[in-house]
Amino acid sequence: MNYAIIAAGEGSRLAQEGITLPKPLVKLNGKEMISRLIDIFLKNNAESINIIVNEQMTMVQEYISHIKLDIPFNVVIKSTPSSMHSFFELRNYLRGGKFCLTTVDTVFKEKDFTAYIQSFIKDNASDGMMAVTDYIDDEKPLYVDVDNDMNIKGFLDSSESCKYISGGIYGLTPKAIDTLEKCLSEGQARMRNYQRQLVADGLNLKAYAIPKILDVDHAEDIKKAEAFLSE
Repeated sequence: MNYAIIAAGEGSRLAQEGITLPKPLVKLNGKEMISRLIDIFLKNNAESINIIVNEQMTMVQEYISHIKLDIPFNVVIKSTPSSMHSFFELRNYLRGGKFCLTTVDTVFKEKDFTAYIQSFIKDNASDGMMAVTDYIDDEKPLYVDVDNDMNIKGFLDSSESCKYISGGIYGLTPKAIDTLEKCLSEGQARMRNYQRQLVADGLNLKAYAIPKILDVDHAEDIKKAEAFLSE
């Protein structure tokens, strides 16, 4: 399994709320978020780990430069306008088979992630498996419309009937990179529109439910995430 971490955001909301560290280096229970993800990926069949960091995050660049792994560890330093553009910059490291992509501030229980990855590895019928959750604590959630077999039928900005929202963990196959390149060539610029295009292009996407997934967008989210991980 190849893994990708998008750590190219500015973390402007955290900075405005008094957090001086760049988001990837914010610690949860004493562990930097980026280091926590790397450790979890290494425990879950990592064949490579690939990270994008923006040009302004010199502290993060310095931190990553000291990480030594026994598998390919690729770092792209580039400022991008969106997560979808960051994904695009990492795409050539992800063409070798199934891969899992997430953002650096996505927080989940390790055991839940392991169960998800094992399910994705065993699934030979779908083009991707997206982590979803029924825990909704997001300013702008993306609702995921699924059928009774957890096949994804669509991604919605609002819904009164959808049980799940996107968890921001994307398990995909190289086929999804074709859609990504198509989206960029057409001027699309949001991950949620990319996900909609995956459905429009006829890719077979499954949803995998994880009980709780958090994002660290605000200072108060740090304590919330630490409490969640300590449960």
